[in-house]
Formats: sequence, C-alpha cells, structure tokens
Amino acid sequence: MSPPPDHSLPALRERYGERYRWLLLLSVMVGTMAAIMSSTIINVAIPDMSHHFALGQERAQWVTSGFMVAMTVSMLTTPWMLARYGYRRTYVGCMWLLMAGGLAGGFASTYPLVLAARVAEGLAAGVVQTIPAIIILRAFAPNEQGRASGIFGMGVVLAPAVGPSIGGLLVDGFGWRSIFFMVVPFCLASFWLAHRFVPTSSPGGTSANPQGSGLDWRGLLLAAAGTLCLLNGLVELHGGTATAAGALLGGAVLALVAFVALERRTLQNRRQHPDQGVDPLMNLSLFKNRLFTMGSIVAFIYGIALFGSTYLLPVYMQSGLGLSASHVGTILLPAGLVLAVVIAGVGRLADRQPTRRLVSIGLLLLSASFALMVTIDPGRPAQIIPLLVTWAIVGRIGLGFILPSLNIGAMRDLDRADIAQGASVISFLRMLGGSAGVSLCGIVLEWRLAAHGAQLATGGVATPARVTAFEETFLMLAAICALALTAALRLKATSKPQASQ
Repeated sequence: MSPPPDHSLPALRERYGERYRWLLLLSVMVGTMAAIMSSTIINVAIPDMSHHFALGQERAQWVTSGFMVAMTVSMLTTPWMLARYGYRRTYVGCMWLLMAGGLAGGFASTYPLVLAARVAEGLAAGVVQTIPAIIILRAFAPNEQGRASGIFGMGVVLAPAVGPSIGGLLVDGFGWRSIFFMVVPFCLASFWLAHRFVPTSSPGGTSANPQGSGLDWRGLLLAAAGTLCLLNGLVELHGGTATAAGALLGGAVLALVAFVALERRTLQNRRQHPDQGVDPLMNLSLFKNRLFTMGSIVAFIYGIALFGSTYLLPVYMQSGLGLSASHVGTILLPAGLVLAVVIAGVGRLADRQPTRRLVSIGLLLLSASFALMVTIDPGRPAQIIPLLVTWAIVGRIGLGFILPSLNIGAMRDLDRADIAQGASVISFLRMLGGSAGVSLCGIVLEWRLAAHGAQLATGGVATPARVTAFEETFLMLAAICALALTAALRLKATSKPQASQ
C-alpha cells in the first residue's frame, strides 16, 4: 500500500513549481470571499429580518455587531492555531464552521438562533481572513507582494460587489433566509481547493505541532470581555442610562489595562523560559516599530469608517430613501466592479509607490464620498440613483487605494518570525474598529433621528428629517476618515523589506 502523498509546503512547491504560490493564494481567496460575503451581505436583509422578528434598531444591529465581535476576537487566535494545527486543518475547520453557521441561520426559527449562527460564522471568518496576508508576506518576494495583494483583493471584492445585487433579488423573491445560504457553494469549493493546494505545515514551512504551546486563554477572555463591554457601553450611551454606560465603558478600560499587563508578563515569561508557558495572544513588542504602530492606528480608524458605512449605506437607501432591497444591490454593483479594477492596478503601484501616499489618497476619497452624501435631495428623485452610484464609486476607488497597501506597508519592517503575529494584530484592530463603527453608526443615527423627531421606516416616502439624520451620520464618518490621515502620513518604512523564503 503506497504512503499518502506529502502535503507539506516544500513538497507542494516541488510538485507544482513556480505557479504554486498563486494556486495557494487562489485556494484561500475562495474561503475569504465566503467570509467577507457573510460579513457584508447580511445588511441587505436587516430591514426584512427586523420586520419578521419585530426587532428594534438596537437589537437588529446585533446581527451585524455579534458577527463582528466574534470575528474580531477570533483573529487573535490565528497565529496559535496555525502553529498548532497547520494551514490546512485550521482553514478547513473554519470553513466547516462557516458553512454550518450559514445553514443554521437559514433554517433558524427564532432570533437568538439567528444570532448564534452569526456568532459561529464570525468566529470562522476572523481566522480565515487573517491567513491571506500571512501567505502573501511569506510566499511572495517583496517586489511581488503588492501585485499579489492586488490580484487577491480584486478577487475578494468581487464577492461583496456582486453579492448585494444577488442578495437584494433573493430577499425580494425568497426572504431574508436565502442570504445565509449564499456561503455554501463557496465553502464547498474551498474544501476541494484546500485538499489539493493548502499545506499541512504551519507558517515558515515547519510541521504543525499539536503538542506545542497552549492558547493564552486569559488574554483571549480579557479581549472578549473588553470588546463586549466597549460595544455595549456605546449602545448604552444612547437609549440606556448614564450609569450603565459608564460602568460598561469603565469595564472596557479596565479590561484593556489588565490585557496589556497580562500580555507583557506572558511575553517576559516566555522569553525567560522558552520551553514553558504560552505565547502571548498579542505580542506588544511589535508596537516598538513606528511603521507598524502608525499602520495599526490607520487600520483601527479605517475599520470604523469602512464597516460603519457598510452597515449604514443599505439602511440609508432602504429606510431613509425608501428604495427596495433589489435597488440597493443594483446601486452598489457598479462601485464594486470599479473597486475590483482599481485594486488590481493599485496593487502593482504598491510595489513602487510609498505606502503613505496610496493610503492617504484612499482616505481622502473615502472621506469625500461620505461628505458628498449630503448632496442627495429626495425632492429630486431623478438624481437620487445617479448620485448614489457616483458617490459609492468614489468611496470604492478610495478603498482600492487603501486595501492592497495598508497591511503590506505596515508590516514591511517586521521580522519574518513576527509576520503571523503582525497580521493577526492588524486584522484585530481593524475589526475592533469595525465593531465599534457599526455600533457608533447605529447610536449616532438614533440620536440624530430623535433630535429631528423622526423614526426609521422601511419603504415609503423619504422625509426631510429622516434624511437629515442620515446625512449627519455620514458627515461623522467623513470626519473619522480625515482623522486617520494624521497617522497615514507617517507610514514611512525605516528599513528594506526582507526577501521571501
């Protein structure tokens, strides 16, 4: 009986030659497309789901926020999972969990079950979305990393570009449940690709070590508790009591202080006793690198604006302007296609142009797209859709400048051994910002609606008060993007990038 084929990284490289790194990138791209689709496409179904379960705005937004919290926290576990179980077992296990969450959410009969399914999807998506950046920085030479990131990004953004259009039609034709089933074919394809091209080894080409360092459970629990306190504290700032909000936000601060102290002590113990203890969930020594620190700040603020707007824009078009779910998908489709083209072109520029220049241009365009939303006048219905399409395209061009540049640029000064940790931290901070951004948009929107004496309503005729509340929320996002420019202008590498291995 012949031995099973060798699926270690060196063996796969030898089997497939120079094209292997692109086949590996394609394999993880399919899973990432499913993860990103599951995180964004649900927004098209929120109004219909809210009506089905008779949910208020605060409870409905937890369909998105619950996913974001789970995804944010699980990102920190990626380096440990890859070292302990290897790329393939980690990736395939997460894709099984993502598919199970999609099926459970589609068949759920109560809102708590829907929320549980979204949490399961978020846990899987967090780990899956961190892996591609590690592969690009380890498998590709420095002069190919921008190109690889651009091609990967082009493929990944096509899913959320086409997804809302298909999702809008599905919601109108079959209801909100159909949205959950869209990840299933992507998950099935990812299983086949993973079996052929994803290595069983861990980052660096070494064998996975199931008996290796344990998980930093205390750090993980503190990170989860702090994130939950932060988001619930933001919700309590509006619609709750000042005492509850203060207690929750104070708890978030205490969790942060305890987390930093714990991670410092864990890192110190690991250095003193390399063969004992656990690796820190977050290696805080990475922040001694200025480029990485500035990139982390940009990633956090950018996450607030990106995910906040991803939640806000479909709600604005449906509840603010009275458009149908299918209209929302059609309006967002051209912007998504433009993003796919821009991101591929900017990926090539990222190998030659300074990171700070590309990221700053992107932030300016993204901020402008939010600010220009105030030019949409419901009293002129013929202009609504053209302006929505135009401003969405401007914002997506901005994203096209940011996405291929930020992760790679922020980690180019790191040692190769720190790449997995760096990718995990950057992803965590971006998603933490995104989780806060979704809550922040919901809070500011409800605050401004109450200030103008308006309420959300799906469909119907747009009212000036309701539209004004949305416009003020968009201006808040524009200001946040402008704030990120101060850190983006300092994204300057201090050393040459290291060659791939």
